[in-house]
Amino acid sequence: MSSTAVRTRGRFRGGAGLGLVAWLAGIVFFLPIAWMALTSFHSETDAATNPPSWGAALTVDGYREFFGADGGASPWPALINSTVASVTSTLLVLVLALPAAYALSIRPVKKWTDVLFFFLSTKMLPVVAGLLPIYLFAKNAGMLDNIWLLVILYTSMNLPIAVWMMQSFLSEIPVAVVEAAQIDGARLPTVLTRVIAPIALPGIAATALICFIFSWNELLFARVLTGVVAETAPVFLTGFITSQGLFLAKVCAASLVISLPVLAAGFAAQDKLVQGLSLGAVK
Repeated sequence: MSSTAVRTRGRFRGGAGLGLVAWLAGIVFFLPIAWMALTSFHSETDAATNPPSWGAALTVDGYREFFGADGGASPWPALINSTVASVTSTLLVLVLALPAAYALSIRPVKKWTDVLFFFLSTKMLPVVAGLLPIYLFAKNAGMLDNIWLLVILYTSMNLPIAVWMMQSFLSEIPVAVVEAAQIDGARLPTVLTRVIAPIALPGIAATALICFIFSWNELLFARVLTGVVAETAPVFLTGFITSQGLFLAKVCAASLVISLPVLAAGFAAQDKLVQGLSLGAVK
């Protein structure tokens, strides 16, 4: 057998081995989600058994209780609040991050690396350290239990990461493309919306998805700064853990429903997400 055939067979075996490891890792990460989904269709008695009762009868009582069919609180206000806060803050982050990333990549300012480090350093402060000042500010401004306070907070929290990511994406765009548009008379807003944005669309989609996930999953500020009017979905979910006990089937049903928007967004943008995350990885 020739050396070329031996190398080819070795590469094939190595690729098959890596593929098997990837499948096993995927199954391991998927098992908790499958377990949660199966538990959500069990009764509370079957859900509480240890080890879990895989062959127990299926029911939708957990979902009925989550949606308030038995007189409980409706989750729709919390889901709507999470949607408004996450979507609005993500849009604001993109509007602010795109020109900032443009100034740091295509038309870099002086000491732009120091600017990027400053953006990243704002994420080094523990979130709980800023909780009390923000609470006092919101209380004095009369903005407690206000969904727009969460929009402002989520925008400011996600903006540094968005600028950092988009700077990496925009640095891959040839400067000649921007200069050609400017020679044709395009001003900065036109360059950003009609030249930069279409080329960097995968990176923008990846940034938007990550900001949306961070906003949707945020719990600490929403728990402390909201009450009834601006309650978000994660805060609503924590209400199922009471002194009466932990209702596993109901909690699993609620967790699955609250996770669906993030899963749907990730599935819809998976192509753009892969392109965006790999856009700035190779120079």
